[in-house]
Amino acid sequence: MSHYFIHDKSLDHAVKPYDVKIKDLMFRFYTDRGVFSKDGLDFGTRVMLESMVIPMHAKTIIDMGCGYGPIGLYVAKTNPNLQVFMYDVNLRAVELAQKNMKENNIKNVNIKESFLFQNVDIKADVILSNPPIRAGKQTVFELYEGAYDHLNSGGYFYVVIQKKQGAPSSVTKLEALFGACEVIEKQKGYWILLAKKA
Repeated sequence: MSHYFIHDKSLDHAVKPYDVKIKDLMFRFYTDRGVFSKDGLDFGTRVMLESMVIPMHAKTIIDMGCGYGPIGLYVAKTNPNLQVFMYDVNLRAVELAQKNMKENNIKNVNIKESFLFQNVDIKADVILSNPPIRAGKQTVFELYEGAYDHLNSGGYFYVVIQKKQGAPSSVTKLEALFGACEVIEKQKGYWILLAKKA
């Protein structure tokens, strides 16, 4: 069974574009087999993008588990003064994100392959993630721990997660790591979580 959080070389390609409006901006994203949400923008991703606020002090952003790029590319396009770093373990997703960066004429982005934070050598003011739930709770919690370690003081960590896929336990984990975790939005079973690093 192929999952989007691994790099499966045996999967054949079916690259296709779709156009989507996020807030008041149009994007064209190319997707392929073996990547998350290949048929259109994931509802949870949309809710997070529409409800989160990038703090004024932010200079660097990390999109962890970026897939083909909608989160990081939206943030980069709407905040051209920021430097956005995007990472995914799935090389196919990384290549699509790079293609989508060019397709949408976005310059302030750096996209690399990484399993969680293994290849991340920077710290950020904001980290965003639609985490790979199917990879299991241990992997997701490892992502949270890595996010805490790679945030600057005063940094924001935004996560989208479905209630039925472990949102309450994610809140508990983030409270333990950060000291507090706020549920800033709930829509159709999706929770948007915000944890701030002191």
